[in-house]
Parts: sequence; C-alpha cells; structure tokens
Amino acid sequence: MTEIAAPVETQQSQALKPLLDKQREAYLATPSPDREQRVSDLKALARMIREHQDELVQAVSRDYGNRSHHETLFAEIYPALDGIKDTIRRLKKWMKPQRRHIDITAFPTSSVKVIPQPVGVVGVIVPWNFPINLSFGPLINIFAAGNRAMVKMSENSRHLTALLKRISGDYFPEDKLVFIEETGGVGIEFSTLKFDHLIFTGSGATGRKVMAAAAANLTPVTLELGGKSPAIVGPDFDIDKAVERVLFWKLFNAGQICTTVDYLLLPEDKVNAFVEKAKEVFRKRYPDIQHPDYTSVIDERSFQRIWQTLDDAVQKGATAIDLTDGQGQRDDPLKKFPAHLLINVSEEMDVMKREIFGPLLPIKTYRNREEVAAYINNGDRPLAIYPFTNDKSLRDFYIDNVMSGGVSVNNAVLHVGQHDIPFGGVGESGMGHYHGYEGFLTFSKLRPVFYQGPLDPLKLLMPPYGKLADKMMKLMLRLTR
Repeated sequence: MTEIAAPVETQQSQALKPLLDKQREAYLATPSPDREQRVSDLKALARMIREHQDELVQAVSRDYGNRSHHETLFAEIYPALDGIKDTIRRLKKWMKPQRRHIDITAFPTSSVKVIPQPVGVVGVIVPWNFPINLSFGPLINIFAAGNRAMVKMSENSRHLTALLKRISGDYFPEDKLVFIEETGGVGIEFSTLKFDHLIFTGSGATGRKVMAAAAANLTPVTLELGGKSPAIVGPDFDIDKAVERVLFWKLFNAGQICTTVDYLLLPEDKVNAFVEKAKEVFRKRYPDIQHPDYTSVIDERSFQRIWQTLDDAVQKGATAIDLTDGQGQRDDPLKKFPAHLLINVSEEMDVMKREIFGPLLPIKTYRNREEVAAYINNGDRPLAIYPFTNDKSLRDFYIDNVMSGGVSVNNAVLHVGQHDIPFGGVGESGMGHYHGYEGFLTFSKLRPVFYQGPLDPLKLLMPPYGKLADKMMKLMLRLTR
C-alpha cells in the first residue's frame, strides 16, 4: 500500500493546535452531553444571531462592498434561526437509541441497540458567499449531535469574522466554539489538524486539497462543492413564470450561489420569448443596479474574472444581451456587474467550462429530453438540477435519468432551505450530507451495542469442537434456508 506522509507541523498549525487540544480535553470530560445541554447550546446560537442581527447584516455588506440586506436576512439570518427552532423540536427523537432486531436463533434473550453519540471536535471551513448560513448551518447539526467546533472563516469575510470573534465569547467558551480568521494559508493548515470530522464548503479544486490534507489523519470529510447546475424548461411550462423564477435566483447575491442556475436549457422555439420577458422583468426589479438591492461581486479579482468570461464568450461567437441597458462599468468601485444573457454558447467558451459564480446566464437549446439528459450526464454531476414542467412523466424522467446532488421542481435552489431533507452533492459536486436528521447523523457516531442475555448458546460451540458443535452448526445452517 502507498503510504501517506504524516502532516508536517508549521507555525500556523502549531498556533491552532492548542485550541484543538482545549476542545478535545473538554470533549473527553463530557463526551456525551444530555439533551438539555444541547438545547442550551442551540438557544445560545440563536441569541447570538438575534442580539447582533443588524451588526451581522452590516458586516457581510461591508465585506461585499454592498450586499442587499434583504438577501442576507432571507438567505442567512432566517434559515439559521428557523433551523435552530426546527432542530430543537426534533432533537429528542433524533437522540433516542434505536432498537434493532437480533437473530433470536443464535442469540435468544440478547438484544441490540444503536446509540447516536458525539464524534468529538468538528472543523468547519466556511466560504464567503453565505458566511452566516454556511457557518451557523453546520453548527446547528454539530451542537445538536453534542460536539464542539472550530470554524475557519474566509479571507473575504474579514469584517464578519472580526465581529464573530468579538462576540462569540459572550455565548460560548473557547472549548465549545471558536472562530478563526484567514490570514493566508490557514485553510489547508486547518485541514491538517486531527479533527473527528471536517466539513468544507467551497470550490472543487480547494476541496481536493482539503481532502488530501485530512486523509493523513484519516479524518472523515463532508465536502459541499459546486459545479454547473442547469435549469431545464419543459415545452409545456409557462415561459413568463420560468423567467420570473430563474432570474430571481440567477441574480440573487449577484449569482454567487453554488446552487444557483448556472445555465439554462430551453426548447428551440422559446428563446426569443424568454429574452423579451427577461428584459421586462429585469427593468422592473433593478431599474438602477447601483441601488442597494443589487448585490456587488465579492472582490475585484472575481469582478474582472466575470468580465473576462463575458469577453471570451463574445469573442468566440456568443450573442450577449445586456439586461441593464449598458449600466455596468468595468471600473465600478462597488463592483456591480451588469446581468447578461448569452445566446449561441459553445463548449469551448469559458462560460460553459467552469462554474460562473456571477450574473451571466448562458442559454442552450434542445429538441428532446434525451438530448438534455445526455448533455448533462456527459459532464460532471451537478450539485442540483431544476426541471420546470407540469408533465409528471417528463419531471420523473429527469429525476430518474440525470443524477445530481439535489432537485427543485418548477423552481430553483429551494430544496436547500428545507430542514427535513438532506443537502449535499454527488461526485464532483461533493460528498456527504448535512441539514436536518442527516446532518445530525453526519456528526454522530451511530454506535452499535450488543447486550448479552441470560442464555448463551455460544457455550455449546466452544472448543474442543465435537459432535455437539457439529449438530448445533447443522441446525443453525438449516434455519437459514
């Protein structure tokens, strides 16, 4: 077998290790907190958000340059608070030991159970696009399962990180929760720590590095990545309704959502109607993209990358339709990128090669459902697919024949916000789940326990083996028929 080199301690990892040691010591002192303690931790999370709600919203907006406060409330504050409420309501059932069946032929009077127990200390690596949701979301599951957590924030979330570091101590000791800022290279160093579980949300390229670093410690990982998630508008679906819903999500957070509609698949005869309706809808929703309702791109590097992606598509033959009627400026200090539709896109364009993460919507046409399935399946498995159709057979065709992390039907992204279903990718879009019960399981060890009963038939099978053992084995094998 090929050996993986042990992690090499650096100055950064040495600075992080005392925090891990402190949490590990606290975990060992109380390895299985009761429901009352877990509910207390969840309520403390909720208080932390509620008592600093305005500051949290403002900090995220400062990190972006401008982030719609409605978008932060809807996509970050609300789901975190609602998720805490839902988890507290369900926690008693989740924590209950599970009775399982036992083979009464071989083990009469004995019993078995499965007991969910905390794994220990969990590392969380948070991206910048929804930094409140993607830190507190995992923390809900982590604390519900009875664990402790170290949370490494993004370098693009400096104002938010400073706020969280300042206030978290008012609600949790460091041996329960600590937030860590990114000062350059911390992320991979963080991944080398010997956590009991590590959850990462971000790009596939960084996810590979995180997984490789965690492998040296055999640390289990949950990876929530991205990819090119398509919306597929069926021939039967109302085009105006499709435009309203697809554009809402494509422009929400300036398209900087790992589960947003990355590209659109339309019937050949629907393109013109989609374009005209998109112009109308955009003018109504965003008459001025300098308004606070229209979110900025996170940083200058990303802003220029999206411009380069647009330029590349046009140079290679795409038709670009500026929904803002020329409002966007390449040197905009607020980094407000003008929303564009792209028609006649091809596979050699950058916009179709990688996740866009911005307000560009490429449109491809199709003639039949088989063509659509073949096209999507020819690429990496997406984090989500979004079939828009009222035809149940067409809907089920896409669900059955196109594998993805999740599905929202006749809308986009909304499966992510449901508390009682898991969220996660598949293949290139990630591995593992969190949210709801599956998140509780992710951060728990389902510990199987066998309880020996008064009768012990194994005494009849112990050496030296003789005729009695032969008869017992024959009987047991006969009963398996």
